[in-house]
Amino acid sequence: MSNDLPWRPRVLPSAVLRHDRARGADVLLLPERVVVLHGSGRAVLDLCDGSRTVDEIAGLLSDGADAPHVRHELSSFLHRLRTEGCLR
Repeated sequence: MSNDLPWRPRVLPSAVLRHDRARGADVLLLPERVVVLHGSGRAVLDLCDGSRTVDEIAGLLSDGADAPHVRHELSSFLHRLRTEGCLR
């Protein structure tokens, strides 16, 4: 796969998204670690199935007027999770 193609983020196959009643929050469960999701984190990761680019996900999540801000925040969030080994 070429590095110049738009990134299509995908949650790792070994990860599980679920709601944790004890924490009262959605979580991303990975081997030996739990990532607690806040705000729209779950909605974002539900869209990270490898079929959509970051721009496409941002378009689905924004109302149009706020698209540049949503794109910036989304990109930052996804790259942080990628760096931590949660996304491909």
